[in-house]
Amino acid sequence: MSENTLIRGPERVAPAVPPGPAAGGVVSVAVSKPIQAGAADVRSDVRSDVRSGGRHPKGEHVRRFGPLEAVWPFLRRPGFVTAALFVVFVLVSGLLPGLFTSYDPTATAPAEKLRGPSLDHLFGTDELGRDLFSRVLHGSTLTIKATGGAVLIAVVVGLALGVVAGFLGGWIDSLLMRTVDVALALPLLLLALAIVTALGFGTLPVAIAVSVGIMPGFARTTRAEVFRVKGQAYVEAARTGGASWIRVMWRHILPNSWGPVMVLAILDFGTAVLSISSLSFLGFGAAPPAAEWGTLISGGRNYLITSPWLSLLPGLFVALVVFSLNHVARTLEEVQR
Repeated sequence: MSENTLIRGPERVAPAVPPGPAAGGVVSVAVSKPIQAGAADVRSDVRSDVRSGGRHPKGEHVRRFGPLEAVWPFLRRPGFVTAALFVVFVLVSGLLPGLFTSYDPTATAPAEKLRGPSLDHLFGTDELGRDLFSRVLHGSTLTIKATGGAVLIAVVVGLALGVVAGFLGGWIDSLLMRTVDVALALPLLLLALAIVTALGFGTLPVAIAVSVGIMPGFARTTRAEVFRVKGQAYVEAARTGGASWIRVMWRHILPNSWGPVMVLAILDFGTAVLSISSLSFLGFGAAPPAAEWGTLISGGRNYLITSPWLSLLPGLFVALVVFSLNHVARTLEEVQR
């Protein structure tokens, strides 16, 4: 048999391997998988290798990342851990305020009025003898509900506008983005004041007013991500394979655009906390004796000289919440890069 002889296997044709010096003139041929097996078998082999932590068909080792490896970039940052724990504490206190204090936020004790911070009253007491720390924690419930509602409305509306503008483009994109630009040009607090004046006082009107102010940022971010992801090769491949635009949006574009939107949501959560507290400070929030953070800060204005903790400690608490949210968002953004 010559070197150019072709040996026909059951389903493919392979050239014969020239005999080496140690082969003794005997030609041996290793027939690989049939070509007719298609790409599906190759994909299934790759998936099984990845799941088992085995090797890629090319020979490279496929490494599996466990939960600890996924969170390790965050755990090795003490600032992030501290900020995240404080945010969790605030969220839990908003849901279960009685878990961290045994005082009734509305119970008065004239004999204990205007007491300074102590082990019995961590934030002191107000002019009616009510425990200020308890009122701050119970005020978390109202503030977090209003903030969560504002961010949720802004995310839903902003995502919808951004996806429509990014998908359709053209004059629709121009019209929506020019409207968003006008909203971005207006100061957030001024816009919220105008809206809450029209809607009326209370937690829900304040949440709606703040959501209108932060929504344009979500619209622009989502639009930019849709434009970026829409031109990727896997999106073009999905469209070539017959997938509809709706399926491509839900399966490919939105999941790959969620990272920047999530970071912006955390940042805007802090912005909404500050804006809602400011509106409550000005008297547009829930009516007393409700203990919103802005209302508590406002209530201590008459005692700034004699009892400064009435405004200082709730204000410091709000500042720490906003700072912690910003730090968590910035860390997530750095790790995503």
